[in-house]
Amino acid sequence: MFGRVVPSQENLACLERVEGWTRSIFDLTSHDLVMVSQDPGRWPGFPPLQTTVLFWHEEERFKIVFFKPVAEVQVADMPLAWMRPALRDFGDECC
Repeated sequence: MFGRVVPSQENLACLERVEGWTRSIFDLTSHDLVMVSQDPGRWPGFPPLQTTVLFWHEEERFKIVFFKPVAEVQVADMPLAWMRPALRDFGDECC
């Protein structure tokens, strides 16, 4: 029923690359948690794969979603550091 999904070596390298860019752009330390995942598209009409970046900084959660596979994400796709407040993820707390 539940199985562990093991990314390919190529995908693992891409996930690590996006994590590195996130840490660098947003000046995150090794104590700040960064999670990068490649997920299936959840809604009709959306791309079949999307990349999600979640990171925590000073006890706040932030989220970035790219509507493309992780292998296609480029550093130019990353938001600028000053956009961090707009990336706050309120989860179920909002609205």
